[in-house]
Amino acid sequence: VQLQASGGGLVQAGGSLRLSCAASGRTFSIYAMGWFRQAPGKEREFVGGINWSGSSTYYADSVKGRFTISRDNAKNTVYLQMNSLKPEDTAVYYCARGRNSGGYTPTDYNYWGQGTLVTVSS
Repeated sequence: VQLQASGGGLVQAGGSLRLSCAASGRTFSIYAMGWFRQAPGKEREFVGGINWSGSSTYYADSVKGRFTISRDNAKNTVYLQMNSLKPEDTAVYYCARGRNSGGYTPTDYNYWGQGTLVTVSS
């Protein structure tokens, strides 16, 4: 399984970005997916998750109402739409495939993409 994250970049505070994560393999649609982020000097933290069908999503309090996760199983891709970005959202963002039903911690995921850098300027 390979996960390829893309879409990061430099954006001003208040702006928007959409991250994509393309997965290889034919079993993408049966797994939960998640997004995490890691800022310099900090631990990797949960951003949001989505179940296998896309019918259920859940988010960290810090991004709730601003970020939206979606997926297109026909394209083997999961997305993270980020609106109203803040400087504190600056981090490397990682997508990950859930071991079973996903969850809120890195140990709930067993395959990781390489990360894409998001920088939000004030």
